[in-house]
Amino acid sequence: MLSNGDGEPRDHYLFVHHVEDPDGHGEQVFFSLSEGDDPLFWRRANGGRPVLEPTLGTTGIRDPFVVRGNGEFFVVATDLRIYGGDDAGWDSWRRQGSRSIVVWRSVDLVQWSQPWQLQVAPPNAGMAWAPEATFDPATGEFTLLWSSALYADQAREGDGYSRVLTARTRDFRTIGPAEVLIDRGRAVIDTTLARCGQAWLRFSKDDSRAPDSLRLFAEVDRGDGFEVVAQRIADELFPDVEAPVVVHDARRDRWYLFVDQYSVRPQGYLPLTTDDPLGGRWIPVPAGEYSIPPNTKHGGVLPVSEQEWRRLAAAFPA
Repeated sequence: MLSNGDGEPRDHYLFVHHVEDPDGHGEQVFFSLSEGDDPLFWRRANGGRPVLEPTLGTTGIRDPFVVRGNGEFFVVATDLRIYGGDDAGWDSWRRQGSRSIVVWRSVDLVQWSQPWQLQVAPPNAGMAWAPEATFDPATGEFTLLWSSALYADQAREGDGYSRVLTARTRDFRTIGPAEVLIDRGRAVIDTTLARCGQAWLRFSKDDSRAPDSLRLFAEVDRGDGFEVVAQRIADELFPDVEAPVVVHDARRDRWYLFVDQYSVRPQGYLPLTTDDPLGGRWIPVPAGEYSIPPNTKHGGVLPVSEQEWRRLAAAFPA
């Protein structure tokens, strides 16, 4: 079970996400808190209002993710506003979108800095979407990953498809060179990583729309490279899911995979579960056995201690 420096278990949860709201401005950073230590039941914090508001770039964010470092936290997010933005459309956003992400910093999850932008994608990239990060305490570095459509040159004309890129940073102010992490020859987006014992578990979305598309798929690396162990996850529930989030409920020794469906309204997350995350078989959690506010969209879950959870609940009451 994860613990903080005092040995207190991190068995409560913070969900950082945006909200799908075509008629309002949900493309901001919202917090939801688990009901106690149960990751299946959530309440939107701060009276349903955003906690962090983007004031630069496109003035909208999507896909926020929160990562814990050494005594500090960062929220990173896609710089993109679909509703009330420039109305350029998806092809333009993929070709001429922001190559920067939006970042906030905190030392307590309650008081947050003003946002800043960090350019992460190379000049021939059309955009930088769905940033996530892991922290290595041994080196003090964060490994950032995101999705970028890459083109032949900086004009970004002709054909291009999304790869998953990665780079390293210590402070999200400067960053090392971007490298391609996943290139399957067609569009891949929304990659997330989770440690499972000595193995790594990785989920991504094959966004190609090809007849043989893997759609949402899982890979496992036991030390000799990643191997696909599941594909078309949750296809029996909805034709379109993305933005996977992995949560290990250490108290109950249960794993959950939250997937974001965007086929029908209200959109948002629903959970699948397994007791063998490396096996690739994820079973939907029955309706009535979970509660997630509707339109909770692409985000990330951070395990927190009960003390951190109480501090968040006091600062941002439901």
